[in-house]
Amino acid sequence: MKETQQNTAEMLSGPRARLLELSLERGVSLAALSDLLGRNPSYLQQFIRKGSPRKLEEQDRAKLAQFFGVGEEELRESQDNSYAKAPKQRESGDWVDVPRLDLGASAGPGRVAGGEAAFDTFRFSRRWLAEQGLDRAQLSAIRVEGDSMEPLLNDGDEILVDCSPRPFRDGIHVVRLGDTLMVKRVASAGPGRVALLSQNFAYPPVEVAAEEVAIIGRVVWKGGRV
Repeated sequence: MKETQQNTAEMLSGPRARLLELSLERGVSLAALSDLLGRNPSYLQQFIRKGSPRKLEEQDRAKLAQFFGVGEEELRESQDNSYAKAPKQRESGDWVDVPRLDLGASAGPGRVAGGEAAFDTFRFSRRWLAEQGLDRAQLSAIRVEGDSMEPLLNDGDEILVDCSPRPFRDGIHVVRLGDTLMVKRVASAGPGRVALLSQNFAYPPVEVAAEEVAIIGRVVWKGGRV
């Protein structure tokens, strides 16, 4: 059955070929993907094999792209069918470049934020990002400066910051307090107030009004020298 699907994929082009290819790579059936979209089990089977519907609806395309961790454009019809003409995109499409910003978040007493221009990138597996529920467009990497988050985060570590709009929950965040950028554990401290906590007990907690702090993003990964 899988061999038959692979042969079918070779005869298709554009988003139909890409969708079938992704389903084979992930090992998920077209019926299961149709169910994910809230459609009847044969919906995507008919889309791929019979061309009905002629193209995926925007919300279906977005949901499938998020599930597979690929760019939505890979499942979009285009007049020149550029995806089918550029197989090299498939080879590089397994990886995502996340910008490294020329910026440090203080893990000490505080740092005035500098420029935020990207000077380099980190490359992450597209599939890993999808498994973590992370959107590449909302990610950036910055460095840690200072020792107040040791031993969790060390001076010079690189951290991946997810700036997706999400409901607040306690955790490690990059925050801006005034003109100062910091990485701290942020916890609720009662109605309208938050506490900025350090891992290093030499640094006392800082409690402020929630409106005084801008939460830039949640820290979801770290990397650094051993």
